Amino acid sequence: MRVQAILVCLSLSPLAAFYLHAGEEEQKCLIEDVPGDTWVAGTFKIQQWDPGSHGFREPAPGLGMWVTVTTYRDEVLLSKLFGPEGTFYFTSYSPGEHIICLESNSTRLTLPGERRLQRIHLDIRAGEHDLDAAMAQAKDKVNEVTFKLEHLMEQIEQILKEQNYQRDREEIFRMTSEDTNSSVLWWAFAQTLIFISVGIFQMKYLKDFFMAKKLV
Repeated sequence: MRVQAILVCLSLSPLAAFYLHAGEEEQKCLIEDVPGDTWVAGTFKIQQWDPGSHGFREPAPGLGMWVTVTTYRDEVLLSKLFGPEGTFYFTSYSPGEHIICLESNSTRLTLPGERRLQRIHLDIRAGEHDLDAAMAQAKDKVNEVTFKLEHLMEQIEQILKEQNYQRDREEIFRMTSEDTNSSVLWWAFAQTLIFISVGIFQMKYLKDFFMAKKLV
């Protein structure tokens, strides 16, 4: 296994879609800053580079993706092997950075020492449930308009949660800055007292020295 360093650090928005490149058995990780008690879903799809057509195509049989999600305290929230495409879910029980790592396994069609370039399409959603799947389950209970309204309320709730989380972070940063400024002020005051004390001591010492030598 080859491990790739953390790629990006993002403050998770309700929707983030992008793609990245990796070799087989090469791990790619992302840091997501997620508020507490937030439901997160990620959808991925793997494509392999085809030297013959000079483009990306569907992956070879047997290719899968290991998905691991951990907190900044190394708590494992998810560790599961998927197929070449799929959807994973996890819930952030505490606010902070969450590390999402993706690592594909090798295929039977890969020659020893060969690592095919892959393109991983990744779509991460926070604070909202899968609309299509949930709509299918709730079809007999509520109509489509009501369900979409509930879905919209979920998104608004997630936005408010994100705003509160950012506000808390700003408050912590402000308090840290004030504590630092106060420490600097007290240190400067202590340095001034030390300089004055040393000056008085030196003057007294010199006076006693001159009087002992009967120079004054």
